[in-house]
Amino acid sequence: MMNPASLSETPAASKALPACPVETTLTLINSKWAVLILRDLLPGKKRFGELRRSIGHVSQKVLTAQLREMETNGLVVRTVYAEVPPRVEYSLTPLGYSLKPILDAMWSWGKQYQAQQAETMVQ
Repeated sequence: MMNPASLSETPAASKALPACPVETTLTLINSKWAVLILRDLLPGKKRFGELRRSIGHVSQKVLTAQLREMETNGLVVRTVYAEVPPRVEYSLTPLGYSLKPILDAMWSWGKQYQAQQAETMVQ
């Protein structure tokens, strides 16, 4: 778990953050794409094409913009390798990885909700 003092060192800290901690978290993971990117990078680094395929129905433009924002906010690191053809990989920073408990809780809640909905459909 990250020390709250280390959070002040992130690029997002230079912006005025909301007073509410929940709203601050939502500011960093402000779209479903950000949450899905985090989910897909938790196991390890991925190339752009791998992310796009694993996420599903996201345009290249939207995915690129979301990755750039997440990089600016200190959640994702973009590594460019000097190869031909060029290779770029994305991975989570320690700050990005610190969101894992939140994603785990979202997964558990979603699983329970799906089960409840399935029961409702049977009745």
